[in-house]
Amino acid sequence: GVHDEAEIRGHRSTYIGSMPGKIVQGMKKAKSSNPLFLLDEVDKLGSDWRGDPSSALLEVLDPEQNNTFNDHYLEVDYDLSDVMFVCTANSLKMPQPLLDRMEIIRLSGYTEDEKIEIAQRHLVAKVMKEHGLKKTEFSISEDALRDIVRYYTREAGVRNLERDLANLARKSIKEILSKSGTKSIHITRRNIEKYLGVKKFRFGEVEAEDLVGVTTGLAWTEVGGELLSIEAVALPGKGKITITGKLGDVMRESVQAAESYVKARAAHFGIAQSMLEKRDIHVHVPEGATPKDGPSAGVAMVTSIVSVLTGIPIHKDVAMTGEITLRGRVLPIGGLKEKLLAALRGGLTTVCIPKENERDLAEIPDNVKKGLKIMLINTVDEVLKVALTGPLVPVVWEEEAAKAITSAAAAPNGDGEPTTTKGMRH
Repeated sequence: GVHDEAEIRGHRSTYIGSMPGKIVQGMKKAKSSNPLFLLDEVDKLGSDWRGDPSSALLEVLDPEQNNTFNDHYLEVDYDLSDVMFVCTANSLKMPQPLLDRMEIIRLSGYTEDEKIEIAQRHLVAKVMKEHGLKKTEFSISEDALRDIVRYYTREAGVRNLERDLANLARKSIKEILSKSGTKSIHITRRNIEKYLGVKKFRFGEVEAEDLVGVTTGLAWTEVGGELLSIEAVALPGKGKITITGKLGDVMRESVQAAESYVKARAAHFGIAQSMLEKRDIHVHVPEGATPKDGPSAGVAMVTSIVSVLTGIPIHKDVAMTGEITLRGRVLPIGGLKEKLLAALRGGLTTVCIPKENERDLAEIPDNVKKGLKIMLINTVDEVLKVALTGPLVPVVWEEEAAKAITSAAAAPNGDGEPTTTKGMRH
C-alpha cells in the first residue's frame, strides 16, 4: 500500500521532519551489511503525485546497480549488493520491469489433507488456548474438519478455517456456560451445521449415471482443483454452435477448435453429414456466474460434442484435462497436482492427462497415484476410447458413397468393357 517514493529513497535533508528511507532505516536497525529484507505484498504498490515507489524499487532490487543506491537523506551512495531481498505477492499483476528483476518462485495453495493436518497440529490447540478451553471441554473430529474445509471455506490458505474454528470455540463456551449439565462439546459431521449454519459451498462430486454429452473436466483455481462439468446438447438448426457459462476468450476459442476438429473428422467418428447440417450444438459450463478461462478443457469439449452427435454416453467416473490442436494432438496443461486431488476427492476412478505431463507425476502424492488410474494420452482418439461407453463406428458420407458408386460403374470389367447398369426405360 506504499504510495510515496520517499518511503524507499528518503526525504531531502533540507525538509522539516525529513528522514532516511525504509531501506536505510532497516540497515541501521539490522546493524549488519548483509541482512534479509522481506517486502510483503509488493504487488499492492501504488503510485500518485508523490512518485512511483515501484520505479524506486528497480534500483534497490537490481543486483547490477544496487551497489550505488542513493538515498536522498544520506546523499551518498550506499552498497546494497550483499543484501538479500525476498518479495511476496498474491498475483504477478505488477510492473513488468520490476518483475524482470526477480526470480519467481510459485507456491501452490494447501491441499485438503494439508489443511486438515495443519488444523489438527496447530490451529485447534491455538484456538483452544486463546479461548481458555481445556482438552476435556472441546474436541473436533477429523470428518468435521474435512467438512469445514470442503463446505465452509474456499481458500488457498487456512485463514478462514481458523476463523471458523474460533467461531466453534465461542459457541461451545456459550453452550457450556448457558446449559447446566453440559461439560464438554464434541463437534462431529452430524452436528456441525448446528454451529456453523447451512453449507456455504457446493463440493464437486461425480455424476450419478453415464450421460450423453456430459463430460467431467478438471479446473485449476487459486484455492485448489475443481471438477468442471461440460454439457452439450443437440437441437434442430443449421449447424451452429452456442457457448454459454461466462467463458473467457481462450476457452471460447477452445470450443471453436473442438467444433472444427469434430466436423473435420465427423465420418471417422460415425457422425452423418445430415447431423452436422441439421443440428445446432449448445455447449454450457455450469455455475454460470463463475468466470472460467484457459485451454485445458479442450479434450472435454471434443468428448461432449462427439457424445451428443453420436448418442454414445460418457463414463461418469472418467475425468480429463488437456489442450487440443486441430490435428487432434493433446498438449500439456498446468496445475496437475490440484486437478488430480480434485478428481480423487470427487470419487472419480480414471483421469486422462496429456502424455507430456508425465514429468509432473513425480510431484503427485503416492496416495493420489494409487487411488486413481492415470491414463497418459497423446491424441483425442485415445481419450474417446477411454471416455465413451461404446465404440465409434465410422460411416461413409453420401458424397463419398456416390463417388464410390460412380467410380465402380466406370471401372472396366473382365472383357475390358466398362460396366453398365441394365434397366428398362419408360
